[in-house]
Amino acid sequence: MDIDNNERSEWFYRGSLGGLDVDLGFCVIELRPASDGQPDDYRFIEVNAAFERHAGLKDAAGHWRRSLAPVPEQVWFDRYAAIALTRRAMHFEDIATTHGRRHFDVFAYPVGTPEQRRVAVLFSDISARKQEETRQAALFTLTDQLAQCEDTASMTDLACRILGETLDVQLVGYGTVDAVAETLTVERDWTTGGARSLAGTVAFRDFGTYTEDFKRGDTVVVLDARLDARTRDHAAALEARSARAFVNTPVFERGEFVALLYLSTVLPRDWSDAELQFIREVAARTRAATARIEAQDRVRALAASLERQVRARTRELDRAWQLSQELLVVARPDGIIESVNPMWSQLLGYAAGDIVGTSFVDYVHPEDIDRTLAAFAGILERPLTTPFEYRFRHKDGSWRWFAWTGAFEEGKVYAAGRDLARDREHEEALNDAADFTRLALTSVGGVGVWTCDLLQDRYVCDSAIAALYGVDPVRGSQGVDKSEFLGKVHPDDMPKLQEEIARSLSSGTDMALEYRLIQPDGKVRWVLSRWRTYQDDSGRPVRRTGVGIEITHQHKLEEQLRQAQKMEAVGQLTGGLAHDFNNLLAGITGALDLMQLRIRQGRFGDMDRFMTVAQGAARRAAALTHRLLAFSRRQTLDPKPTDINQLVAGMEELIRRTIGPHIALEVVGAIGLWPTLIDPGQLENALLNLCINARDAMPDGGRITIETANKWLDHFTSAQYDIPEGQYLSLCVTDVGAGMTPQVVARAFEPFFTTKPIGEGTGLGLSMIHGFARQSGGQVRIYSEVGQGTTVCLYLPRYYGSVDAHDPAYERRAEARHAGDGETVLIVDDEPSVRMLVREVLEDLGYNALEAADSVAGLKILQSDAQIDLLVTDVGLPGGMNGRQMADAGRAGRPGLNVLFITGYAENSLIGNGRMEPGMQVMTKPFAMDALAARIKELIGKR
Repeated sequence: MDIDNNERSEWFYRGSLGGLDVDLGFCVIELRPASDGQPDDYRFIEVNAAFERHAGLKDAAGHWRRSLAPVPEQVWFDRYAAIALTRRAMHFEDIATTHGRRHFDVFAYPVGTPEQRRVAVLFSDISARKQEETRQAALFTLTDQLAQCEDTASMTDLACRILGETLDVQLVGYGTVDAVAETLTVERDWTTGGARSLAGTVAFRDFGTYTEDFKRGDTVVVLDARLDARTRDHAAALEARSARAFVNTPVFERGEFVALLYLSTVLPRDWSDAELQFIREVAARTRAATARIEAQDRVRALAASLERQVRARTRELDRAWQLSQELLVVARPDGIIESVNPMWSQLLGYAAGDIVGTSFVDYVHPEDIDRTLAAFAGILERPLTTPFEYRFRHKDGSWRWFAWTGAFEEGKVYAAGRDLARDREHEEALNDAADFTRLALTSVGGVGVWTCDLLQDRYVCDSAIAALYGVDPVRGSQGVDKSEFLGKVHPDDMPKLQEEIARSLSSGTDMALEYRLIQPDGKVRWVLSRWRTYQDDSGRPVRRTGVGIEITHQHKLEEQLRQAQKMEAVGQLTGGLAHDFNNLLAGITGALDLMQLRIRQGRFGDMDRFMTVAQGAARRAAALTHRLLAFSRRQTLDPKPTDINQLVAGMEELIRRTIGPHIALEVVGAIGLWPTLIDPGQLENALLNLCINARDAMPDGGRITIETANKWLDHFTSAQYDIPEGQYLSLCVTDVGAGMTPQVVARAFEPFFTTKPIGEGTGLGLSMIHGFARQSGGQVRIYSEVGQGTTVCLYLPRYYGSVDAHDPAYERRAEARHAGDGETVLIVDDEPSVRMLVREVLEDLGYNALEAADSVAGLKILQSDAQIDLLVTDVGLPGGMNGRQMADAGRAGRPGLNVLFITGYAENSLIGNGRMEPGMQVMTKPFAMDALAARIKELIGKR
C-alpha cells in the first residue's frame, strides 16, 4: 500500500480496512535506521484519538518513541522493523510489560515507499478478555486439582496459590475465626515477593474497623489502606503485613462466621468487579470441596466408630458369655444343645464337650419333664420372660434347681439359667445381715452399717460409714475394694485391726475394736467398729457385716475428764499444802514476833520456849517442801537486747568442759544474725540444759551442733508453730544420739516427764525451756528420728533495736576470779537466806565465801581460776543442772574437790542413789548451824 499526502487522514485508513471498530487504536510510524542499517527507533507520523487511550501517550505525533516514557520492550521495535524491511503485514498478540502488563491485539502492515520505512498499526486492548480467560483457566485448574486433593489443608493451599498467581498479589491465606474474640488464626498462607506471612493469631480490630462488615457477611474491599476510612488509622500495621490493598471474604457455616479468605498487595490496587467475582468463585468452589472432604471424613469416622462399636459389642458379648454367673445355652428347636458357657462346668460339672450335641431333655428331672417340655415349646412362639424353675442333673448325679428364661430368634433358642441355690444363700445372708444390723441400730444411736464380701474383698456401706471412712457415698453403696475402704485407718492401729479381723474369721464371734481414721484434711476421728463374720455350710467365711460408731467426741470428753481429774488432784494437793504452810508459818512468825517483843521488854526468860516453837514449825515445814519440789515455778524474766552469737561464743568453753572430751562440739553462727529481746541468763540456762540432754543422749560419744539462723515465718508456718507471722531467729542444738519416738516427742514438754532413770533427771528441763520461750514471745520445736538423733530449736522474735555490749556474766566471772587468797568455800543455793546463813558461818570460821544462785553461775566459778577449797551446794538448783551434775562437772577440772550437799530431798533422791564418791557428803535441810560448821571444818581438814 502506497500512502501520499492526500491519504494521510484517519478516515482513509479506517475506510480502507472495511469499517473497523472506531475504538481501535491507530498510528503510522516511520522507522529510523541505525549505523548498521537496522532500525533502532521510530517516529509517530499519525495517531488517532483512540491511540492515546490505549497507549497512554499524549501528543505522540512527531515524536520518536524512545523519547516517550515508558519505553516498550525491544521486541516491539524488532517486529515493526521486520514489517518495514520485508514489506509483509503481521497480526499478533502480546503483553506490554511497561504498560502495566496489558495485552494488545495488533495488526501492522507497511505503507508508503520502502525508502520511507513506514508501518501502519491497528491495535486494541484485550487485557480484560485475556484476564477473564486466565481466570476461567484458573477455575478449570482449581476444579480439576481439588478433585485430586485428599485433605482440606492441601485444598486451601491450592486455592491460595491459584488466587495469588492469577491475580498477581503478594499474600493469600485462609484462616479460622473466633467470632466472639474477633480473632483470626492462620496455620500457613501463600506469599511471594518478600511478603510477610500472617501465620498465627491476630485480632481484627488491630487492623481496622471493618469487623462488623464481616459479621454481616460483606466482603471487605480496600483499594488503599491509607485512604480508606476504615483502615487509615491502622495503615502502618497493615503495610507491615504487606496489605496496602486487600480483599477479605468471610466464610459462613450454618449462619456462623467461621473462616476468612484474604488477599493483599503491597501497592494500592483498583480491584475490578471481575476480580472480586473470581475471588468469590474460588472461595465457593474451595469451600464446596472442603465440605465434601469433611463430609467424607465424617462418614469414614462414623464407619470406623460403628466398626469399633461392633467389635466392642462383640467383645462385650463374648466377655458376658465367658464371665456370666448364670448358665447360658444355645439350642436347636429340637432341644439339641449347640453351645454352653464356662459356668456349666462350675455349677454342674459339665465341660462343653460333655454336653454339646446332647438334648437338654436328658438332664431334666423325671418329675419335671412334662411341664419343662411345654415351657420349651412355648419359647418357640413367644419369649419366656417369667423365670421357669425345674431341676437339672449335676454330673455327680445330684439335682440342682435353676430358673430359666429364653427366646427363639433366627432358628435358635437362647436361654439363661439362674442357680436358685445361690439365691437362697443370698436371701439367708441378707436376713442374717438385716437381723444383725437391726440389732445394732436398736442398741446404739448414730450408727452406720457396712458389709464385706470375703470372697471378693469388697465392702458395701451406707452414707454414714462412707463419710466416716472417707469413701465416695455412691461408690460405697456399689462396693469398693478392701484397700480403699480401710485406706484411712491410722498406721499405728492397722496391725491390731488386722489381728482382730483374722481372729474373727476363725472364731465367728462378735468382735469390737476402737481405732483411728485419718481424714483428708489431716484430722483424726475415732470409730468403734462392731462386726460378725458369717460362714457357709462348709465353715468357710463368706461375709462380714458390721456397724461403725464415731466416738471422737467421747474420746475428747474422756481426755477432758482425765485432765480435769488431774487438775483436781493437783488442786487438792496444792490446796492442802497451802493450808499446812499457813498453819506452820503462823507458828513461826508468831513465835518470832513474841521473841522480838520480849527482847524489847527485856524479858528473856521465855525466849527458849518461843524459839522451840519456831524451830518445830520450821522442821514441819521442811517435811512439806519435799512434796512442793515436784512442781516448777514461774520466774520473773529480765529481757535485754541480746546477740545470740556472742552469747553462744561466751558459753562455748563452758559447754565443752560440761559435755566432756568424748563429744565434739561444732558452733555454726549465722552471719548478720538479728538480735533478740531475751533474758540472757535464762537463755544460757536453756542452752546449757539442751547441751546436757544432747550429751546424755550419746553415752558412747558423738557430735553436738549449735546453730543460729534468721527465719521468716509466713502465715502457714507461723500457724503451725502457734506464733505470730514475722521475723525470728533460731537457736538449734542437734545431736546424733538415740533420738526420740513420736510418742516421747509429744510428751517431752510435759512437766515432770523424763525418760532418764530416777535420780538422773527431774523432767523439768524441757518444760522450763518451753515456758521460757513462750513467755519470751517465741516457740520451741523438737525434730527427732529414732536412731538418727534430735534437733531442738528455739524460735525467738527479732529485736529491731541495738545491742548493749555490756556483759554482766563476764563481770561475775572476774569477781569470782579475784576472791580472797585464803581458804575459800563456794556456796551454791537458789535461796538467798540459806546463802546468807552459810556465809555467816563461814566468816565466823575465818573462811572466804563465794556465792552463786544457780548451777550455771556455780559452774562458771568452778571452771574459773578462783581458789576453791570446798563446794557447798543445794541439790535442786535452777539452770538446767542439779547440784550433783554441777559438782561432777566442776570436779572434772578440780579433781579431789570436796563437796557438801545441803538438800531438802531425801539423801538418795538426786545425789546418786547412794553412790557417793570420796570427798562427798550430804546434809538434809533444815540443819543446825553448829552441825554445819563442824561438817565444813571436817571436809576442809581432809584436803
